[in-house]
Amino acid sequence: MNHRSLLIPLLALPLCAASETLRYSVNWATGLSLGEASMTADNLDPKTAAGRKFEFRLEASIPGFAVSDEVRSISSAAFCSATAEKNLQHGKRISKETLSFDAASKKLERKTDKGGKSEVPVIDCAKDALAWLYFLRNELRNGRLPAPGPVYFGAAYQVDIKHSGPSSLTIAGAREEADKFQVNIKGPASQHSLELFVARDAARTPLLFRLPLPIGSFSMELLR
Repeated sequence: MNHRSLLIPLLALPLCAASETLRYSVNWATGLSLGEASMTADNLDPKTAAGRKFEFRLEASIPGFAVSDEVRSISSAAFCSATAEKNLQHGKRISKETLSFDAASKKLERKTDKGGKSEVPVIDCAKDALAWLYFLRNELRNGRLPAPGPVYFGAAYQVDIKHSGPSSLTIAGAREEADKFQVNIKGPASQHSLELFVARDAARTPLLFRLPLPIGSFSMELLR
C-alpha cells in the first residue's frame, strides 16, 4: 500500500471528532432496500476526549427473517476497550452479552443474559469490533493500516485488512473518491470476508460495507 499517494496525511487533525452520527441504507444484493443502520461516536465527557463511546444499530428484514442488532462500546482515547454490550437478533436466534475488559490482568469477562460467564485472555489495548472500526479510521487518517491481530466480539477473531486500491463510486447520487479494503475475519468456528470502501475525506468516512449473512450478501451504503 502506497500510504503517501493513496492516504491523506492528517497528522495535525484531532484524534476524533467530538460527536458523529452516520446513517446507512441496508440493501440486498439486487438493490432492494431492507432497512437502515447507524453508527454514533461521542466523548464520554463533553469537556474532554479522555474516553469514547460508540453505538451501532441495525434494523433490517425480509419476509420470514429479521435482523435487529445493537452494539455499544466504551473505550479509552486510544481505542482500548473497557466494556461492550451486544444485543443481537437474527431471525429466531437471540444473543445478549456483556464484555468487560481488564487491562491489568489482560482478561476479557463475558456474561450472557442467561447467566453464562467465561474469561478470555486478551492482548494489550484489546479492542472490541466497534472500537476497532474507529481505530481503523484513525490509523488511515495517519497513513497507516492496522497490523493483523485479534479483535474481540465475545471470542477473539483474527482480523487482517488489506488495501485493494483506489475506487470511485456513487453514493447518494454523488461520485465519491475512496479507498477499497478487503477485511478477512477468522473466528474459532467461522471465516468471513467483507469489502469496505472508505472516503478520502478528513474523517475517513466509511462509505460502503459489503457484508455476508447466512441468507445471502447485503450492503450498507452511507446516506448523505
